[in-house]
Amino acid sequence: MKTLHTDCNDSLLPPASGNLQLNHCKTIGCCNFGSTDKHHYVLQRTNPHRPTLVCRECGAFPPVLNNNDVLAEVARLKIMQSSGLPACSNPECENLGLPVLTHRHLYHAFGYSGDRQRYRCKCCQATFVDRWSGFNGKNQIQQKLLALLFTGCSVRDICRRLSMNPKSFYDQLSQIASRCRRQLSMFDARLFKHAQTLSLASDLIPLQPNSSNGVTWIASCEAASGYVVGQHVNFQQSDVEDASEEHDAYVDGTRFMAPPKARLVEVPPPTPQGILARVDAKYREVLSRPNLEDPLSNMPRINYPAKGCLIRPQYTVYAHYLHLAEMLEYNESLAIFIPQEPLMRSACISVFMDRIKAKTIHPLYVEEDMGWLHGQAAGRIDIVLMGWWRDRWAFTRHDDISKGVCHLGGEKGDEDKWLEIASHRTISDYQKRFHDQFAQLVDEPRRKLRPAGLLPLLDIYRAWHNLCRQDRSGLTPAQQMGLTSAPLTLEQLLS
Repeated sequence: MKTLHTDCNDSLLPPASGNLQLNHCKTIGCCNFGSTDKHHYVLQRTNPHRPTLVCRECGAFPPVLNNNDVLAEVARLKIMQSSGLPACSNPECENLGLPVLTHRHLYHAFGYSGDRQRYRCKCCQATFVDRWSGFNGKNQIQQKLLALLFTGCSVRDICRRLSMNPKSFYDQLSQIASRCRRQLSMFDARLFKHAQTLSLASDLIPLQPNSSNGVTWIASCEAASGYVVGQHVNFQQSDVEDASEEHDAYVDGTRFMAPPKARLVEVPPPTPQGILARVDAKYREVLSRPNLEDPLSNMPRINYPAKGCLIRPQYTVYAHYLHLAEMLEYNESLAIFIPQEPLMRSACISVFMDRIKAKTIHPLYVEEDMGWLHGQAAGRIDIVLMGWWRDRWAFTRHDDISKGVCHLGGEKGDEDKWLEIASHRTISDYQKRFHDQFAQLVDEPRRKLRPAGLLPLLDIYRAWHNLCRQDRSGLTPAQQMGLTSAPLTLEQLLS
């Protein structure tokens, strides 16, 4: 067997960005877990078909990341999240993306621009205007537009009924999305400030399942109520000139992905029957990827968007959890329920490494059969070590319906509790409802290569879901979390 070649000039980890270093052993039980000492690893950069980093103790081979690019992706997500909100937009400022509505101590009121309030950042002295502080004279037309959109009308039909052209339609949609983000920013800040004990559910799926365009959508919500706390996609609307086809973690800007070459299409294996076989098949599929943390690396063909640029999924997922970690500074106990995806596992472990060592966080894989009744007590529990990592799974069964959980922090003894309460079903149902609600737009043939038009819909749907949509008990997710006393109407949402 060919040995890994090491070289004194190449045997360095990708440089840290400030205090952020995400390249380390991610095996919880390994003595090198979290270590950034290069002597604990075998590092090579001469053979791209071999792992760059291998732990000398446990043999794990986590893919490496460019730390500067992860922070750049965090900044991009902040700008997107605060787009249209009164917030500092200076990328070099520490107040970047922090809205005035929830961080008033960071800004000065600085006069008016017409009837709209103006502010100045205390840190960088940049000034900006709250676009939505005045009266919304388009409230009625925007209510009608949303009503038609939610009832399944096409864009052409909406434009005909409201006597507007398509450009005006998308302009109105962008304004509605900004107002929705403005409303949600206040509720999000209130939730994270008072929720000391929190359970989150996350899922990662394609934004357009039938397009194969490489745009992935990660979303996280409060596990019980379904209140969506964050969602992001690995797509940037503006083009990038220096996008690279190969990932090189030692070069800044590597997160931007160039259109890849077509690969040989392999016949997919038949879907395994039974939860144990599905979990094992997933481990095998993961190990067949050229990059364990990149779900796109084994796609035979990517229909690259005609406009905009794809970002490698691992950078968006890591940035997603870094964004959540910033908002969870007041949290004392956290549980995160995720599907069996090593990218999400690695991101959780790396971002919350200190909390894992302090045992104040519980990241869990959760897999369950269709028809599993959430909240029912576990029956007989079987423990199985699975995959190359020997993950400790706990399985239980009622009749012919099974469920399995794996505590990624390595804790034992509470398998019956996690089998009863752990689930990422709420966020998966939210994403499925979005696809069902806007199936006409999501699956439109021309939209498959132009996903930018769906981005405002994500913000609008999240706000409607959190503040307006009532479940069978008549409560919205915001009401269940104690953030509001009654559902918001469309008029209130757009005011």
